[in-house]
Amino acid sequence: MAADPVEIARGLIRCRSVTPTEGGALALLADILKAAGFEVHRVKFSESGTPDVENLFAKIGSGAPHLAFAGHTDVVPPGDESRWAHPPFAGEITDGVLYGRGAVDMKGAIASFVAAAIEHGKPRGTISLLITGDEEGPGINGTKKLLEWAKARGEKLDACIVGEPTSVERVGDTLKIGRRGSLSATLTVSGKQGHAAYPQRADNPMRALLRMLNALGEPLDKGSEHFEPSNLEITSVDVGNPAFNVIPAEAKARFNVRFNDRFTSVSLKKLIEERIAKAAERARYELAYEPASESYLTKPGPLVALVQKSIMEAAGVKAEPSTSGGTSDARFIKDYCAVVDIGLGGGNMHAVDESVSIEDLRTLQKIYGRILANYFA
Repeated sequence: MAADPVEIARGLIRCRSVTPTEGGALALLADILKAAGFEVHRVKFSESGTPDVENLFAKIGSGAPHLAFAGHTDVVPPGDESRWAHPPFAGEITDGVLYGRGAVDMKGAIASFVAAAIEHGKPRGTISLLITGDEEGPGINGTKKLLEWAKARGEKLDACIVGEPTSVERVGDTLKIGRRGSLSATLTVSGKQGHAAYPQRADNPMRALLRMLNALGEPLDKGSEHFEPSNLEITSVDVGNPAFNVIPAEAKARFNVRFNDRFTSVSLKKLIEERIAKAAERARYELAYEPASESYLTKPGPLVALVQKSIMEAAGVKAEPSTSGGTSDARFIKDYCAVVDIGLGGGNMHAVDESVSIEDLRTLQKIYGRILANYFA
């Protein structure tokens, strides 16, 4: 059965699916996949303090081997829509380029792997699609719970391809075989408010905070075989003080660490706390962490080799394995099976006039098609 990734992508872009709104995107995919013979389930997950999120699980075939494709239809807000030369949810095509929010991140990739899966047809095994509406959000009611739901139904994944943007110069030139972990925290230092002219009557928390931040800024490591060095970035410093002549009572800083496989979140927290405690001297402080994402690696092996071979056959490009950049929902999938990310170029994702060339969409469909053909050969 023929399927057109361009028309699927246009249809998805026209769905205003800003996180956590479904916006009609999953409904559109459900209709397309049902018509192609897929078994389709739309599943909603909830948790206190977070918005409900709709997800989609579809499959064709049964048994092993089981190859999954994963992605998200939710998108970031378009911002001031008057700044867009092409409306963000119109799916306009001009001079061979498709414009719209989500064109590369990642409705274009979803359209390409849906089209490839439909054209491949029923496999000697199982093809499944895991689509969430919560990748750009907190990630609580999305892929993580959809994987748990699928496992409870007896689905066993053997390998997974995530369609996140990975390419740099040409489609297929880079695939992500792992990602660094991410840890965010807020450091709050307490002092004593007072007049700036009488510092002896106050306790300026900024002095201790600056010592602590300097300590945190020391290098964490030199990298590892497959990963860049870990880096800690201070993203916010705030005292909420509009006056020049008042010593604040409290100072806060936020920071984020992207860490490689030399750390776990536990060992990283230990190092952070040791550095802060040493620099704090007698200052009073609190350290609060956000939920962490661990680093992961799919070591070069059969899946990576198959994907590289498929990219060369479909696009004539040598794919370089990488672990750079931000995270993806592969951080959840890696607990179930081997996983790699391969998708479009991400140069204008989240930007005004986000776009993808029609040629790149069709090339990515060919890559996914070759992956399917080689996997089930």
